[in-house]
Amino acid sequence: MYLLEVKALSKYFGGVRAVEDVSFNTQSRTIFSIIGPNGAGKTTLFNCLTGFLKPTKGNIIFSDKDISGSSPDKISRMGISRTFQNIRLFKEMTVIENVMVAQHSKIRCGLLSAIIRSPSFKQEELTIKEKSFEYLELLGLENYKDNIAGSLPYGIQRKLEIARALATEASLVLLDEPTAGMNPQETEEMMTTIKNLRDLGKTVILIEHDMRVVMGISERIIVLDHGVKIAEGSPEEIKNNPMVIEAYLGKETH
Repeated sequence: MYLLEVKALSKYFGGVRAVEDVSFNTQSRTIFSIIGPNGAGKTTLFNCLTGFLKPTKGNIIFSDKDISGSSPDKISRMGISRTFQNIRLFKEMTVIENVMVAQHSKIRCGLLSAIIRSPSFKQEELTIKEKSFEYLELLGLENYKDNIAGSLPYGIQRKLEIARALATEASLVLLDEPTAGMNPQETEEMMTTIKNLRDLGKTVILIEHDMRVVMGISERIIVLDHGVKIAEGSPEEIKNNPMVIEAYLGKETH
């Protein structure tokens, strides 16, 4: 059984076909990459998968449920989370507070309990804080828990974004250019982090321009060009595909 099935997905903006008839599927506990030139439709595809855009046609099946056109909140509650090209953190809050906020949907106490800080609310807040610390430990961020998020190095902020995504208890994590702007050491650390997510039982789908990252950690790859899927396969198959070399890899510096 596949965790995610994308069937003939298309997204049009007026006369522009940003994504056209794209199909693929992913199994649990895998790292799956989406690559292609700028403007190929990668982020549009991500936005459809996470509810930020409604597909023009086609279906998105997640855990045997059709989520096509569902809201971002509903999709998140079902177990899909994502990061963005541009870091989206609460820069004035601490690291652990950022992760706690990501778990807001789990709070069962009502508004009044929160205002008067009832014993039940305090206990729930403590539980969420402890769980948040566990997510920080998974990403190696425990020593930064009280730091202000906006003061952290770029690579650490990227890891914090992933910790926030994990805090939603997602089984499918979508990472949009997770190594963008990173130096070689930060990139190596992020590759290890992504593999660790897979080993923890998560499925990871990433958009990534760094071919060393893509070829180094992916189990399966699809290639988009002008919104159309032109290839799918293992890293070795993609590396040697003439259409991919012509459309994309031939333009990359290795």
